[in-house]
Amino acid sequence: MIKSDRYLVVVLTVVVVLMMASCNNKHYIMNQGVVWTTEYHVKYEASADLNDSIQQLFKVIDESASAFNKQSRIAAINDNKTDEADAFFVKLYTKAAEVNHASDGLYDPTVMPLVNAWGFGYKSGAMPTQAQLDSILQFVGMEHTSLRGNKIVKDDPRVQFDFSSIAKGMACDEVAAMLERNGVENYMVEIGGEVVARGVNHVGQPWHVSIDMPEPEGSDGAQHSSALLITLNGQAVATSGSYRKYKESNGKKLSHIVNPKTGTSETSSLLSVSIVAPSCMDADAWATACMAMGENKTKAMMESNDTLGVMTISVNTDGDFVIWANKRFADLVE
Repeated sequence: MIKSDRYLVVVLTVVVVLMMASCNNKHYIMNQGVVWTTEYHVKYEASADLNDSIQQLFKVIDESASAFNKQSRIAAINDNKTDEADAFFVKLYTKAAEVNHASDGLYDPTVMPLVNAWGFGYKSGAMPTQAQLDSILQFVGMEHTSLRGNKIVKDDPRVQFDFSSIAKGMACDEVAAMLERNGVENYMVEIGGEVVARGVNHVGQPWHVSIDMPEPEGSDGAQHSSALLITLNGQAVATSGSYRKYKESNGKKLSHIVNPKTGTSETSSLLSVSIVAPSCMDADAWATACMAMGENKTKAMMESNDTLGVMTISVNTDGDFVIWANKRFADLVE
């Protein structure tokens, strides 16, 4: 019995030593590449490289939510080949419905046919006529859909979903959740400018995220100037803007932000909106919603919001940039 006890003590000691060695072996790892035609960067402190798990998540999300993947679940639902939603689709639909209601319908993932008509979606569109827009508007709107269990119900088969404005945010959240399940406490996940961060960076400092200024006229897209730096810990930030993705017609810039109520390409003094939120999916959806709402409605709704941090960049009549932020956002500025 004494020998058994001593053996047990020795084994436990070895296990503890190995666990301590494993913990001490943690170091910062960077995984980066391109997904959904945009760059991603995932930096985290761990004892093992988790890139395989990151890639698997990207694959599963793409197979669920990418309207550009003709084999995806969203493509099958859009084409009425199935009405069964998978777990990621349900998560996206539920959040989209929540923000749609809160924004008085100005955030709407059924806007895809209008986006295609303007030539910003997965189909090449010419300049639509008002008659074409009016025809499409008949089946645009979340009110034409419902979720019953895992079944998507449409009252018109022409209804189509596009979660491009929220899927990257969800992907950031899912990668962050996977890292935490693997014991990671310090990380930053960034996909196409959408960011989730927790803990500290490799020098023990809080994660700092730069919010870009809109690019100058005639920029090739490679220029980046920072408006300001914010600190993130256990939060997410996303930015939506009209200055990078637009078309020109008769000397007029047409934004990829399409109003789901009027069918028109939004043009306003509002150039970008950055949202800090508890989840990147929330931040992503609300950044797009605020761009559709415009400057005045965004300020009126968000000025006293103590959950969402909001910063807008607009241009005044003299062509100068004007930055506005609510208190929730301003408290995070370095």
